[in-house]
This record gives sequence, C-alpha cells and structure tokens, in this order.
Amino acid sequence: MNGSALRIGLLVVLAIVAIVFYAATFVVQQTQSALVLRFGAVRSVVTEPGLYFKLPAPFEQVILLDNRILDLDLPAQEIIASDQKRLVVDAFTRYRISDPLRFYQAVNSIARANSQLASIVNGQVRSVLAEATFTAVVRTERSRLMSRIRDDVNREAGRFGMTVVDVRLRRVDLPQANSQAVFQRMQTERQREAAEARALGAQQAQEIRARADRESTVIVAEAQRRSDEVRGQGEGERNRVFAEGFGKDPEFFAFYRSMQAYEASIKAGDTRLVLSPDSQFFRFFNGPDGKGAGSASTPAQTPPAQAPATRP
Repeated sequence: MNGSALRIGLLVVLAIVAIVFYAATFVVQQTQSALVLRFGAVRSVVTEPGLYFKLPAPFEQVILLDNRILDLDLPAQEIIASDQKRLVVDAFTRYRISDPLRFYQAVNSIARANSQLASIVNGQVRSVLAEATFTAVVRTERSRLMSRIRDDVNREAGRFGMTVVDVRLRRVDLPQANSQAVFQRMQTERQREAAEARALGAQQAQEIRARADRESTVIVAEAQRRSDEVRGQGEGERNRVFAEGFGKDPEFFAFYRSMQAYEASIKAGDTRLVLSPDSQFFRFFNGPDGKGAGSASTPAQTPPAQAPATRP
C-alpha cells in the first residue's frame, strides 16, 4: 500500500512539474516576435526563434506578433485631381512590424494598427493625388506618385513601429456617372469621325466616277470622230472607184447602178413606188442596152439616178 501511494504521489509531482514547465515556457517561431509582460509592463522583447522561459501566469504574459508582411486593403475613395476631375481610387498597402515594442505601445494590436494605417494611407493618397492631374495619375506619372505616397506613409508609420513595404493604386477610375458621359462622348466622337470618313469616301468616289465618265465620253467621242473620218475616207475612196469605173465603161456602170437601185427599192415590206413601165427608171427591163421604149430621146451615156446609199 505504501508503494501504491508512492507511485501516486510521484505521478502527482510529475504532473505538477509538467504543468509548471508548460506555464513557464513559450516558443517563438521564425515568423514571430514576442513581448513578455510582467503585470502589464513590457519586461523583454524576443525577436529570435526558440524556447524561452517566463514566470507562470498571472505574473508574466506573452504576446506574439507576426513578423511577416501583412496586407491592408483599403476601401475605394473619391478624390478630386488638380484639374478638377473626380476619381475613384482603390488602393492597398503591404507592411510589417519592424519595432515590436513601439508597435505594442502605440497600437497594441493588428486590428488597431490596420485602422491607424488605413487613416494614414487614405490621407496621403488624397493629399498627393490632389496635386496631380487626371492624365498623370492614370498614365504618365503613376509610378512616381505611388513611390511618393509610400515614402510619406512610411514616415508616418514609423511612429507606430511599422515599416510600409509598398502602396499600390489597384484601380483609378472615373465615377460611374462621369464614365458614362465619357463613353458617350467617345462614342459621339467616333461616330463623327466615321461620318466624316464616309462623306470623304463618297466625295472621292463621286470624283472618280465623274472623272471616269468624262474620260469615257472623251474616248467615245474620239473614237466616233475617228470612225467618221475613216468612214468618210472609205466613202470617198468608193466614190473615186465608182467614178473611175464610170469613166472606163459608162454603159456597164449605168447598168450596175440600175441593178443596185432595183435591189434597194424593190424589197418585200418596203415602201412601194407606182411608176409607168416605160419610165426611165425601168429602161433595162425593156432591153439589155437600156434603149427600149420610152428611152429613145435619152442619151445612153446618161447614168440613172443613184438611189440613196443606205448604211447597214
């Protein structure tokens, strides 16, 4: 029985020792720093990882702080640029705790640090962007402005034991109403440019068509003139040949011309001529020499009247 009591007492002592050891030690990870508080006052600051000892509660307490880079997303805010353009700015900040003691004394917790840092960042963003134009913020000087905001915020955050790693403008837009007006103005401008381009194209097309019509008219007129000249030369040559033929054999020429006149005048469907059979026009119907009845008084050398030449 004494042995059982001894074992129980030993187990109780081991349990008490384990509890005291657990209460008197704490572990600091590589991503942490620690503040050891004795009755609410800071006794020591631990920045190296490892196992450390302290007095059990309530004599001493340990507050662990994160040494990693922390993110702070800021709500969008509306600012007025130097050219009186309204902008909606959405920014975010990355920071870390560089001085745990000052951080604890100034803000005490991450939540209060975020609140304090958000106020600083919003003020600096509003102050810096208010001195810049819309074009500078959106396009030309955005990187320089963000660097300036980061440096200004970093100076303010140093008082709270924090170091600002970066401040970025995630989005810089016009307000919704202004955006609609800008888009409408852009659409109107593009429609105006399109109308001008279509009008210019129609004008150029009309000029090209007019020039082509003028050139075609000139070409057709020149061709018509040339064809008339060639046709006149051909008719002149034909008359010359006929004249030469008439001079060589007047009787045959008169007969040939009369046959052409008969062929041209006596056709189905053409206008009919009512003439006497002994007319001079039908003299070759009365004899091959053209000296039949009704033609005794007419010299044989007189050629018959030429029928009007018809063009095909």
